[in-house]
Amino acid sequence: MLGAPLPELLPSAFTAADAAAAGVARSRLRAADLGHPFHGIYVVTDARSPVLRPEDEIIDRAAIANLRLGDGAFFSHLTAAVLWGVPLPPGPLLMHDDLDVGVLHPARPPRGRGVRGHRVQPEHVRLTLHPEHRLPVPTPASTWAMLGRVLRHPYDLVAVADALVSDRRYGMAAPLATRAQLEAAVFTKRRVGVCALREALTQVQPRVASRTETWTRLVIVDAGLPEPLINHWVVDGDGRCIACVDLAYPRWKVAVEYEGSHHLVDAAQWAADIRRYEGLAAEGWCVIRVTSEELFRYPERLVLRVRRAIRAAV
Repeated sequence: MLGAPLPELLPSAFTAADAAAAGVARSRLRAADLGHPFHGIYVVTDARSPVLRPEDEIIDRAAIANLRLGDGAFFSHLTAAVLWGVPLPPGPLLMHDDLDVGVLHPARPPRGRGVRGHRVQPEHVRLTLHPEHRLPVPTPASTWAMLGRVLRHPYDLVAVADALVSDRRYGMAAPLATRAQLEAAVFTKRRVGVCALREALTQVQPRVASRTETWTRLVIVDAGLPEPLINHWVVDGDGRCIACVDLAYPRWKVAVEYEGSHHLVDAAQWAADIRRYEGLAAEGWCVIRVTSEELFRYPERLVLRVRRAIRAAV
C-alpha cells in the first residue's frame, strides 16, 4: 500500500533521521513505495534508475550506504575495486550481495544488513576520496593489494594490476597507479595474499586494454611461447598504419586478436574488423581470432594454434 506523498525536500535516498526531521511518521516508512536496503536508510523505489550491470548496482548501493557510513569507515575490497572500474571476473560480481566496508584497527568492523565489515591494519592501506563518486575508498594500489585474498585466479590479479598501470584505458587521462605504487602497497608486513600479489607483480604490463587481453597473453606465455608485443601497430610497406592488434609477433607476422561479443553484434565494428583483417592478410600476417569459450574453457587449443602459426612462419 502506498503512503502519503513525501516532503519534496527529501531526496530519493534518505535516512530515518532525515525523515523524522522532515516530519515523516515512522509508519510511512513501511509503505510499499519505499525500499529499505540498509539499516536506517530508505529509498523511493520508483525514483531509482534501472540498473543494467552488476557494477552499476554495486555503485548505486554504495552511494546509498554512504548516507550512514560511520566516521573513518570506507568502502574496501571488491566494492572499492568496482568503484575504481577495474576488470573483475563475473562470479564475484554476481555474488556481491554485501558491500565491503572497512575500518582501521582497532576500530570495530561495521555490521548490519547488506554490509560485510573488515578491520584493516593502518599500514596496509592508504585512503582517498574517489574523484568521481565522492566516496571514501583506498587508493587504487591499496585496493589492488586487498584483492590478494579475494580473487582466486592469479590471472585476474594480474588483469587488475594491468588495468591500473595501463595508458590504454578509454576515458582515463592517466593511469590510476604506477608500478612503484603497486610495489609499495604489496611489500608490507603480514598482508594476506602477499605471495600471490608478489607473483602477479612480475607479470604486470602497461598498454593493456582489457581483462581478456591479459588472460590471452598469460595463457600464451605460461605455455612457454615468447612474450608478444601488446597493442602493436602494424604498418604496410609504405609506412601507413593498417591496424593495432591486441598481441603481436612481428618477427613471424602472427597476430592474436580477442573477439568480444560486441564484434559480432555491432555491424560497424564487424565491417571494420573485416577491413582490418584483409589489410593484415595483404601484408602477410596470420591473424588468430580468440573467443571467450576458447580462452576460458579450452586454452590449450589457443596455445596450439599460436604455436602452429609461429612454426609455419619460421
